[in-house]
Amino acid sequence: MAVLKTVLQVAFIIISIALTVIVLMQEGKQTGLGAIAGSSETYWSKNKGRSVEGMLVKITRVLVILFLVIAAVLNIGSF
Repeated sequence: MAVLKTVLQVAFIIISIALTVIVLMQEGKQTGLGAIAGSSETYWSKNKGRSVEGMLVKITRVLVILFLVIAAVLNIGSF
């Protein structure tokens, strides 16, 4: 059981570091004054899911889910 806890702790640390790096790599969600005039709807914003930015968002979601699951498992196992 101690080996499993150690493996989960190492995975937790790696996911934490990866999550921090990926969040810092993402662009801000600021549209500026373009949102007032309606110019925020461009080709780039419509196809963002297939870009690098879209991939980073998907990876962030997966890592957050893993982070929360491993945190809960490690917390339950501490009793």
